[in-house]
Amino acid sequence: MFLSSCNRYNLSALRFFSRILFAVLFSGMTFAQSAYAGGTTLLVLPFENTSGAPGLAWISEAFPEILGQRISSPASYVLNREDRLRAYDRMGIPAEFHPSRATIYRIGEQMGVDYMVLGRYTFDGRFFTATAELLDMRGPRLSPSATESGPLIELIDIQTLLAWDLLRELRPGFSISRESFRQSATPIRLDALEAYIRGITARTPEEKIRQLREAVRINPGYSQALLQLGRTQYEQRQYDAAISFLEKISRTDSAAREASFLIGLAAYNRGDFGKAKSAFSFLASQFPLTEVLNNLGAAASRTGDKRSLNYFQKAVASDPNDGDYHLNLGIALFQAGNLVEGIRQVGETLKLRPNDNEARSFLANLESGMKGNSRPPLPRVKRNYDESSFRQVALQIESEVEKKMAGDSRTHAQFHVRRGHELLGQGYVIEAEREFREALLLDTLSAEAHAGLASALEAEQDTAGARSEAQAALRIRNFAEPLLVLARLDLGENKTEAASERVDRVLQLEPTNGSAAALKRAIAAKLAEKAQPLQNP
Repeated sequence: MFLSSCNRYNLSALRFFSRILFAVLFSGMTFAQSAYAGGTTLLVLPFENTSGAPGLAWISEAFPEILGQRISSPASYVLNREDRLRAYDRMGIPAEFHPSRATIYRIGEQMGVDYMVLGRYTFDGRFFTATAELLDMRGPRLSPSATESGPLIELIDIQTLLAWDLLRELRPGFSISRESFRQSATPIRLDALEAYIRGITARTPEEKIRQLREAVRINPGYSQALLQLGRTQYEQRQYDAAISFLEKISRTDSAAREASFLIGLAAYNRGDFGKAKSAFSFLASQFPLTEVLNNLGAAASRTGDKRSLNYFQKAVASDPNDGDYHLNLGIALFQAGNLVEGIRQVGETLKLRPNDNEARSFLANLESGMKGNSRPPLPRVKRNYDESSFRQVALQIESEVEKKMAGDSRTHAQFHVRRGHELLGQGYVIEAEREFREALLLDTLSAEAHAGLASALEAEQDTAGARSEAQAALRIRNFAEPLLVLARLDLGENKTEAASERVDRVLQLEPTNGSAAALKRAIAAKLAEKAQPLQNP
């Protein structure tokens, strides 16, 4: 289900990706490599503080952050705080207000979500207790309450286990154990979380930056704190500082896409067009949003890269109702020597924006042959970043792809195996496990699904489960992946001879397998270590 409150950009993104959806459904293309599986949207509301204890009000906003991170995945899109605050603003609800159940339902209807998470917490001086319920907007139906409790110092563990409870309600087939889920969650220090929450809820930019800097000082790898700090510094025109923090976010992190957009803007504003082009290029390879293609074109244009024309053409094709894209294309066409088409594109800008004086002046210069010292205007960049539309459309696309494969269980299983390996490569271990298990439900004899599940369980340190699944894969077919899983497990248990034998079997099957070669070197090193004579004191 899509957000009902799309702005004009959202609508252009929907138009763009509806064309992709048409291609997927009617030309046999697959979108598995870049889309998101499933199609569930959720909103986690701030929890109600029923404790009355002083100093715990900040925890209310901590629940949407932690639960959102723990539940969000390529299978479930959790709306962020900005989405919620926009909805509150439209409905005239103060940001700090805890709405009634009736108002909560209206919020869910307005935002078009599938589920809402409601909750409350209390503290009796010894134990912190949190309770959550899942409101299914499609029913509507309210789930039984889930409760977790423990010492206040274990707040993040309590929130993580509450997310596990909710996931089991959301997905009846969710098979990750409670302890595995807790251990696989990204660690965050409690004092860093408090500083982060106080930062995102601060009323002034100065206080926001101060608190977020503290969160990053305490927890240097805290990507969400780095993103919010970089965004605030960018908004305050502290471009160098913004870039320095945003660049600390790993490109494999879910925050990397927005971070790259902000790096691109900050670099562009300080005149470092090469860095801007690099940032927008990375983002375009991940999420080809229309404004990203436009900004990539603008940065390329400022570096003299002739590919800017192609980027602007793609932006216009994606959203022909934005005058800025037509103007940028007109500039690029003029620079490429195509005066006639350049005039036509700038004319399109004026049809959409009759009061655009810069475009009108440029058109007059074009029609007069750009006489004298007249120069074209600089290309225009877009400063809004809206990944939500892309992800939600991608969810729908992949849902439609799965429907198309519903009659072919083997192909459908292969689809989930591919998604599982993609997710595993991105670090989404729990979601990868889910995909492999889904594949096995569709095709119990899929050796690839058993092997993929073995790899996921190995990553979760479930050695018994990983060994069992790898052996199941080998009973069906002899191939490298399950052999490598077993070899790594053997090596971890100091069974070097067994590990070596399995690696040799892999190299017989695939002589150039890099993972096997690396593992063979690791085994040799361990054998050499064992062979070292004891040193005399």
